[in-house]
Amino acid sequence: MPDDAAVARDAAEADAAFAHPVVEPDTTAAYGEHPDQVIDFYAPKGPAGRPAPLVVLLHGGAWRAPYDRHHITPFADFLARRGFAVANVEYRRGSPIPVQGGTSPVAGRWPETFDDVAAALDALPALARVALPAADPRRTVVTGHSAGGHLALWAAARHVLPADAPWHTGRPAPLRGVVALAPIADFRVAEELAVCDGAPSQLLGGAARFEERLPYADPAALLPTGIATTVVQGRTDIVVPQAVAEAYADAAAKSGEVVGLTLLEDVGHFPLIDPAADACAVVAEEIAQLAF
Repeated sequence: MPDDAAVARDAAEADAAFAHPVVEPDTTAAYGEHPDQVIDFYAPKGPAGRPAPLVVLLHGGAWRAPYDRHHITPFADFLARRGFAVANVEYRRGSPIPVQGGTSPVAGRWPETFDDVAAALDALPALARVALPAADPRRTVVTGHSAGGHLALWAAARHVLPADAPWHTGRPAPLRGVVALAPIADFRVAEELAVCDGAPSQLLGGAARFEERLPYADPAALLPTGIATTVVQGRTDIVVPQAVAEAYADAAAKSGEVVGLTLLEDVGHFPLIDPAADACAVVAEEIAQLAF
């Protein structure tokens, strides 16, 4: 269990990251009929020139309904000010269920959470051509934080899903790469560490469905992808501990694939998406390394 000092530090980092006001997008487009099936687009800031790399952004929040894309809009704006075109994807998340004394948010919806991420990525090139003409979809990098980091890794691995998966694709996605930020990237290790109060198991429909659905959802089981991948992880993260990222990197190595693992000293979970934190600049540079 984290000590009191670690808990206090994590809370302070979260407060700092969430203190920034929501940044409205330049435009929004729907990729489906559900209210959550939308993508916010941020045009690259600065002088006009060659088309900008497209960063697809998947927010975190343990796949739970209270956490939507708005909390990551300052990070989207930060990337746009760094010269990237940004697509901030919303997707369906778990709804609260009644419990004694109130309600409890459930992590994710099976299969809707995965349906939405797959549909958004499939629709994105056409949507971006209209909504974000300054973007170059040929230079696309997918990034995501925490549960969104999981979804980013999963989205890049659809071609290695089991053949009977509804999201399976016949070929790798045309991506420059993936930058996963403190991702929930190995579900077995995450469950052992009780990450986000058992969110991975909830996402898969509970303990009774965990083993059955694991091959369809766990990035550590979907390797090698053949797509350049970097994981950025804070060493003092108590929300998704370093051991989860290391387990994913180890699984990649065993599959014959090298995954970059950037470990940041004295950095927890939330500075990775906090525009005022030095760690955020590191993240932007990791994306640039793949995009440019």
